[in-house]
Amino acid sequence: MVVVVNGKEMEIVAGMTVLALVEDMGLDPGTVVVECNKDIVPSTAFAQTALCEGDHLEVLRFVGGG
Repeated sequence: MVVVVNGKEMEIVAGMTVLALVEDMGLDPGTVVVECNKDIVPSTAFAQTALCEGDHLEVLRFVGGG
């Protein structure tokens, strides 16, 4: 199954959740914001939000610094 993540096509396993995708990308789910098809996915819903063929996601990381 193919989804678009941050503008790039990505092959994923059918039925993958947002949480599994974030973890598969090597990111800490507590430090990201995910938008799926122009809707923000609440972090509390990452594990229950299944991805579908053709979904468009933006995954943004919080970065600290000064």
